[in-house]
Amino acid sequence: MDQQATTELQNHRAFLEGQHDFQAEIETILSSETIGVILETVMLATGTRFAAVARVTQDRWVACRTVDEINFGLQAGDEINIRSTFCRMVRDTSERIVFEDVSTDEVYAGHPIAQEFGIVSYASIPIFRSDDSFFGTLCAIDTEPRKLRHPRVLAMLKMFADVIGRSLETEERLEAQEQLVDHEKEMGKLQEEFLAVLGHDLRNPIAALRAGLRQLVRHPEPEKVAVLLPLMTQSVHRMQELTENMMLHAKARLGGGIRAEIIPNAPLAEAIRHVVDEVRAASPNHRVELTMNFDETISSDAQRIGQAVSNMLANAVQHGTEEHPIHVVAKDVESGVQISVANRGEPIPDGLRSALFKPFNRGIHAKGEGLGLGLHIAASIAKAHNGQLDVSCVDGVTTFSMVIPKLT
Repeated sequence: MDQQATTELQNHRAFLEGQHDFQAEIETILSSETIGVILETVMLATGTRFAAVARVTQDRWVACRTVDEINFGLQAGDEINIRSTFCRMVRDTSERIVFEDVSTDEVYAGHPIAQEFGIVSYASIPIFRSDDSFFGTLCAIDTEPRKLRHPRVLAMLKMFADVIGRSLETEERLEAQEQLVDHEKEMGKLQEEFLAVLGHDLRNPIAALRAGLRQLVRHPEPEKVAVLLPLMTQSVHRMQELTENMMLHAKARLGGGIRAEIIPNAPLAEAIRHVVDEVRAASPNHRVELTMNFDETISSDAQRIGQAVSNMLANAVQHGTEEHPIHVVAKDVESGVQISVANRGEPIPDGLRSALFKPFNRGIHAKGEGLGLGLHIAASIAKAHNGQLDVSCVDGVTTFSMVIPKLT
């Protein structure tokens, strides 16, 4: 059965909406100045009033670019049934089809395709890529007789088809090269930003830790120790957070993503308590309140989930106000265990929420700088557990919620 008998043909609208099956190829041909000049030249040299480049496969005929002065009504992306075209035979035989006046032509007189479209004169020349693979056809059509069999006309059409085949690959190579250059520039920019931010973020806690150690050497009195140790602990915690996120992100990129080592009855509650205690010690100016209402153990990678919660808390500390507590809530829900971290602070603009979980994304209200990996890693850890991380902003409260499905 003909595939197109059951498949809806695509059209110009599908191309305009960016949904065409041959979107990239049509865009390449439309963007080529060379192909535009060729079509205009074909019409001028042959007197035909319709010229086109068509993509032709075993079961598809799609107009990629047309110049239409006889109102055939075909535009870029328009498709007609392959069985209603001469181009199907051109593809099958790799040979051109040319006739000047269908009414007197020995082969095509009375042909149903010519009658259906009112074609009187016609030329369809195969277009091949440099590897000899078939791409489509260069067509010249008119509803009146035209001199298309002259040797010079045929040589010109063959030459133009060859030029189109070569220019297609040139355009595609240029586009691929431009995309590669743009990608390398973006990666270079990200690398520079990453190193700059990492250097900045590591330099500050290291300097603070060294200053604290010097103070302890000079003044080892208990009251001095009581003041300096929490500050030094905060610096160590910050460095640990940075290095763990950096190493985990690098490992995920090399290994195709973050993986969770699911352990039956893992001590998830213990891991959450440990993380909250760490943040409380490292950020004494922020009050962190913890509420847990779920089974103490759950099949999971408790260490990884703890890291996700740590990153969510780090985000709350960075963006939240010190006047209001940070609320950490872990509870049973219908779909599993929900762990949420909520803080008051500047709301996240709607336009930025979709990018929050992408790597190297740093919020516009951040107090200082950061690698922008924390939420990305937290979301990746949730995904590794077949869960997800979501965000909501209501009445000045930003809440990140991670749901971990229970395994049965």
